[in-house]
Amino acid sequence: MPELRKDPIISRWVIISSERGKRPINFSEKMTTTSSQACPFCPGNESATPREIAAYRSDNSEANSPGWTLRVVSNKYPALIVEGTLQREPVGIYDRMSGIGAHEVIIETPDHDCGLVDLEPQLIRDVLWAYRERYLDLQRDSRFKYILIFKNQGGPAGASVDHSHSQLIATPIIPKRVAEELAGSKKYYDYKERCIFCDIIRQEIIDKSRIVSESDSFIALAPYASRFPFETWLMPKSHLSNYTDTDPDALDELARILKEVLARLKAGLDNPSYNYILHTSPIGNEYRDYFHWHIEIIPKLTRVAGFEWGTGFYINPTRPEDAAKFLRELTVPGTK
Repeated sequence: MPELRKDPIISRWVIISSERGKRPINFSEKMTTTSSQACPFCPGNESATPREIAAYRSDNSEANSPGWTLRVVSNKYPALIVEGTLQREPVGIYDRMSGIGAHEVIIETPDHDCGLVDLEPQLIRDVLWAYRERYLDLQRDSRFKYILIFKNQGGPAGASVDHSHSQLIATPIIPKRVAEELAGSKKYYDYKERCIFCDIIRQEIIDKSRIVSESDSFIALAPYASRFPFETWLMPKSHLSNYTDTDPDALDELARILKEVLARLKAGLDNPSYNYILHTSPIGNEYRDYFHWHIEIIPKLTRVAGFEWGTGFYINPTRPEDAAKFLRELTVPGTK
């Protein structure tokens, strides 16, 4: 069974999961490239994955069979597992917790050669809707404190299968990176009685130099202190703490601007590998006033090396203003 172990110096939890070590890709940067006949995520190969948790089907086909347009399954090599009791215990000066959680895969399309950026906006909306449905379902489990949704696109970004998919991991603790965002947001709110993300959005709309794209309800921008070249954040303009607070009708608009941003990155940076991470508030209502959900999109253009690991600083060779201007001014078919 997986377990979580706490670093007593910086209070960082680490997942020790021997199941993940069974993946063929482990300890390699290379992604497993497969044909559609061998791909476990392609229609006709449903038996190669755990049984589906959810699926969108337009033809009333049976579960765990072809006919789906989107499919959600448990990860075959989970970082955390649903079964078991959440237990926490000391090991001398150390802390250990049982590896309880959930690890799911959202297979975004039945088309093996179609990336998320290539999908029609309505199908991207289905992906965004699946995120919402799975979050609402899993938040009912009292063992879970946080639900993280993320996408690894390409081998350098950590993808183990080339078929387009994203992942969800529910954890019994709030991850350190999220806890740091929460602490900073609350400190700002306690001092100014305003959401820091809302203030950032207002400032960026006035300044304009770091905006990549915007719509009526959403904005995509290069953060002022971008850690990585062409890092882009996508946020709702109105104050929404949790992703599930988003008006379902607004997901159409979110799908269009997400597609546009990914298309600009693809066209301008020669189809880079990338990660995106959906940062939403933890389960519960106490974060509503000061946290603001957002998607962080990080193209894999540089490596994190010794200086970054040793200091926590990041060296970004591209000014966010230059990155935003380059992406904003690209001529990309189907975008403004």
